[in-house]
Amino acid sequence: MIMTMIPDQLLSSYDYHLPPELIAQNPAETRDSSRLLVVDSPNSHNLAIFRDLPTWLESGDLLVFNDTRVIPARLFGRKTTGAPVEILLLEEQDDHRWLSLVKPGKRFKVGSEVLFYPKTGPTEDQEKLWLAKVIDRDLNTGGRLLQFQRHPRRSFWDMLEEYGHIPFPPYVTESEAEEDRYQTVYADKQGSVAAPTAGLHFTPELFHKLAQKGIDTAYITLHVGVGTFRPVEVENITEHLMHQEFLQISAETAEKIAQTKARGGRVIAVGTTVARALEGAIKESKSEKLTAFQGKTNLFVYPGYQWRVIDGMITNFHLPKSSLMMLVSALIGRERLLALYQEAIQEHFRFYSFGDAMLILPSARSSNR
Repeated sequence: MIMTMIPDQLLSSYDYHLPPELIAQNPAETRDSSRLLVVDSPNSHNLAIFRDLPTWLESGDLLVFNDTRVIPARLFGRKTTGAPVEILLLEEQDDHRWLSLVKPGKRFKVGSEVLFYPKTGPTEDQEKLWLAKVIDRDLNTGGRLLQFQRHPRRSFWDMLEEYGHIPFPPYVTESEAEEDRYQTVYADKQGSVAAPTAGLHFTPELFHKLAQKGIDTAYITLHVGVGTFRPVEVENITEHLMHQEFLQISAETAEKIAQTKARGGRVIAVGTTVARALEGAIKESKSEKLTAFQGKTNLFVYPGYQWRVIDGMITNFHLPKSSLMMLVSALIGRERLLALYQEAIQEHFRFYSFGDAMLILPSARSSNR
């Protein structure tokens, strides 16, 4: 029996053309001066500036943020044969042992040794090189498991600060931004290899304005890894398997969410990672109610998903055919999202990590939820 796939389940249905000049290479001059596309009903939207966010929210709303901090996960060096090497740390497996993506990958055989350079650049001084050894392959990610040499007096994290670089996304090729602009102002718990970019627009002054209006804040932690940016490679998206990512939700945050909903307030996720963490925590805990949670989730959200926690979302504009587009489509509808993307392109919004943002209010959500 031949089954007909609906468009929402086809990878090709999430494609769109973006003029290359709209890929933001640098962040806005000030974080909250980026533009904001406000989606406030099923049929209307407004153009705004991010610093005006409080005017679009209501007293009693709760904004939930991801307080993960991006680690200096990109390392450069050479193999003992002299061939140049670049790696991206993905996930800590054990002390000094990391799952990593490697370039060039085909020649990274088990047993290979790599010598990494400090941030100051290439050197032949053996005392300044940091050794790692390939001890296994990972079929799910195509990566390698690296065992890093221990330093007798320094922790792994101390070494990483000296040798690693903050990994800007691969489409950011001509940036002049300082590394701290790829961190949110509230970044706290280190562990991500990519920033939760919807949060990059917030400033201390904006937090003050939100508090003045009676808009509350709460925090979760989801360490962004390969699960978030790994490409979907199957045409039938229901066959895509997400890689697990670590998340943590405190009892305090769970209680704030429960209290917000009890009094009729709205829970607004600041970014797709927050949406995934909140919904994933319920899935993994097999609970009817959000409670404190620490663990991993491989939740994949696409149209047809029944939302259980969030009411609205702040999000940047995402790559074509990405799992992030699919998640946002589950909230607002795929066709509507694509139409809004076309509007943003016509209005010369800036796309991707250093780009502009979209606010999806609960009143604009898809009727298919």
